Amino acid sequence: MSAPWPRRTFLRTAGAASLALGASVGTWPGTAAADEDPYAALRQKWRELILGTGFVATEEPYATLLTTLGANARTYLSTMRPAEGSLWADLVWSDPDPDLDAESYAFSERMNGSYTRLQTMAQAYAQPGTGLTGDAGLLQAVVTGLDHMYATVYNERVTRYGNWWNWQIGAPQALMDTAVLLYDALSEEQIAHYCAAVDHFVPDSLFASYTGVSTGANRVDLCRGVILRGIVGRSAEKIALAAGALPAVFPYVTSGDGFYADGSFIQHTNVPYIGAYGAVLHDGVGRLLALLRGSTWEIDAADTQPFLDTVEKAVAPFIYNGLIMDNVGGRSISRVGGNDHTRAHSLIATVLLVGQGASPAENARWRAMVKGWLERDYYRPATANNALSLTRMSLLQDVLRDASVVASPEPVEHRNFADMSRVTHRRPGWAASISMSSRRIAHYEYGNGENARGYHTGSGWLSWWGAEVNLEQYSDAYWPTVDPYRLPGITASKKPLADGQGGEWGQPPSDTVWVGGATDGEFGAVGHHLKAIAGTMTARKSWFCLDDAIVCLGSGITATDGHLVETTVDNRALGTAGAPRFVVDGRTQPSAQGWAQTFPRAEWAHIEGHAGYVFPGGTTLDALREERTGAWRDINVNGPTTPNTRRYLTLWNDHGTDPVDAGYAYVLMPGASAKATARRAQHRNWLTVTAATPAQHGVRVASLGFAAVNFWQPGTVDGITVDAPASVLVREHRDGTATLVVADPTRLNTSLQLLWERRVKEIVSAPDGVTATTDDRGRRLRLAFGDFTKLAGAGLTVRVRLH
Repeated sequence: MSAPWPRRTFLRTAGAASLALGASVGTWPGTAAADEDPYAALRQKWRELILGTGFVATEEPYATLLTTLGANARTYLSTMRPAEGSLWADLVWSDPDPDLDAESYAFSERMNGSYTRLQTMAQAYAQPGTGLTGDAGLLQAVVTGLDHMYATVYNERVTRYGNWWNWQIGAPQALMDTAVLLYDALSEEQIAHYCAAVDHFVPDSLFASYTGVSTGANRVDLCRGVILRGIVGRSAEKIALAAGALPAVFPYVTSGDGFYADGSFIQHTNVPYIGAYGAVLHDGVGRLLALLRGSTWEIDAADTQPFLDTVEKAVAPFIYNGLIMDNVGGRSISRVGGNDHTRAHSLIATVLLVGQGASPAENARWRAMVKGWLERDYYRPATANNALSLTRMSLLQDVLRDASVVASPEPVEHRNFADMSRVTHRRPGWAASISMSSRRIAHYEYGNGENARGYHTGSGWLSWWGAEVNLEQYSDAYWPTVDPYRLPGITASKKPLADGQGGEWGQPPSDTVWVGGATDGEFGAVGHHLKAIAGTMTARKSWFCLDDAIVCLGSGITATDGHLVETTVDNRALGTAGAPRFVVDGRTQPSAQGWAQTFPRAEWAHIEGHAGYVFPGGTTLDALREERTGAWRDINVNGPTTPNTRRYLTLWNDHGTDPVDAGYAYVLMPGASAKATARRAQHRNWLTVTAATPAQHGVRVASLGFAAVNFWQPGTVDGITVDAPASVLVREHRDGTATLVVADPTRLNTSLQLLWERRVKEIVSAPDGVTATTDDRGRRLRLAFGDFTKLAGAGLTVRVRLH
């Protein structure tokens, strides 16, 4: 075991080593060597993927990124003191009671963190313009650190403790990246030691089956570590093993972790995760495909197409003007230092990297899409993110400077991700997303002490953003300061919940099955049978997503816990000093913090710069302006204790203590002016609520030719009759045709009969297996559907011509 080094001895030794290395410092395999040696070629390619290419180190933003990298590396160099159980005094990995319990997680993280610091130092040595470029003392310090860690903690004789991820993914990746960067400075013995350590902690058996921790993003990370181990250790067998295991993540799955046919992405069995693990998967796959392309181990293009398709099916729908929606971020939303914008930046760059292996048409579309995201993000643009790697920054700058790329606008669409209980709705000027839970999808994810109060993020959370305002809504210390019982759109009991309520890793989920809806691709009907994460509260919630509004209905709200139950109409984050004008029924309300009032017969409300809210038939509306203070440590054990104070303006319906069959109705109009909101409230015939009971929810908007019903139970609403639970959406078009979309959110119906009391001239189209007929000389339409259980919540569309 290595003995601690006094700092003076360490620097003296490093200095001597720099003289010995001489001209070899900073020299790397040339093109000729790479052409003759496949391992050298792959090392060179991975080096470029780590460091980036095609940028000028003296130009911004690269100069600042490189200076920051150098400053961080200099700090690590000056504080590095190899000792028993550590390389840095603040990262002691020696665990007095090593096991696999949570208490040991911190020690394994410090081990992994030590490798990460060494990797940073290696990058500062290899990159130009860091102030430490080619510095022999820095080089020797990194090599000394690698040897110290091999001798004391990361070798084939140690039994892992703490979090498996640190030993099998985090440490191998950082170690092998560093070995690639410093390859010429390492002896064969050193390389053999490091590779033996990776072989020990990442055995071949991890790739024997697609199960356990070796699925989804984790599988990709494991493959990366072993492929790099094969390249560094010149082992064709290791590269082939991991390259052959990578395509297991490409096919769509029907349960568990991975991508689904509808664009859903799940990790940890039942957590929607395209914004975190999915981003890691995309980055890993993108880099590995680029690395192996043209080599003996290149992945067959036919295998990769399903993965390439996920860029537009799974990633793009959750990126809006440069941010990634938090409802697909799992527990990562509770981590200090990031937000929905910064978490998106790496993923956006990855889209460009993946595009290099796509078809020319796909690559062109994606570059236009990315350019639009970059140009429209006024709040936290990616090109100002000093935490981005040089590789990612160069990819982003390249597309921005490419005059041949014309930025594409945000699409206008509605998407239902039934396999992860998420919905996105995009209109000109705004976008929204709905987050639900079910027996398939967790209420939220708590784990490793992270996201301790996210318990209501799956209770019908309705998040929305404007194109020119409100992009920062969930970005500014939102999660440590927001009231977790009053997230926008949710219905929740005020029953106090413990941090991490419900257990770790999203278990157990709810037992409800009616979650999802129907869509024609532009408008949508969404429903959620909600059961509280802990307690007796239950509710039926619906959202009807239209052209300039979302109609929100609730019924059957019942509880017996002895606590208040509320539906939060909205909860707007206002930053540290925001005080927008708030109007209820034409009267401006006070702007002082702490102001609160109940409006017994409110018909409409408006928050300047945010949205309008219409309450059909009037409602009892509660409103509150408040300043809330919280620390990241409150929701994440790794967060700082520094208090953050932010302002909020909250609107809600109070259903009382232990309500029985309570309900609500409101219309959200994102970005609407006060005048437009007032006009909508005065237009009594714009909206007809055709049902708002525990059995059905239905609405009709005649001016849009729109009608929809969520049938929690069979019945008749607005001339539509079904004999089984269903979601039905009808669009009557100006050309005399109509579209009917029918879905079974329960996934339990083996058959379904629908009767529409409407004069139909002819059946234009119907899916295979659907029988469409007309009765009484075309006075009504009958549809007979077969087995819905294999459709995974997707809808079936019938088109008819009306009389």
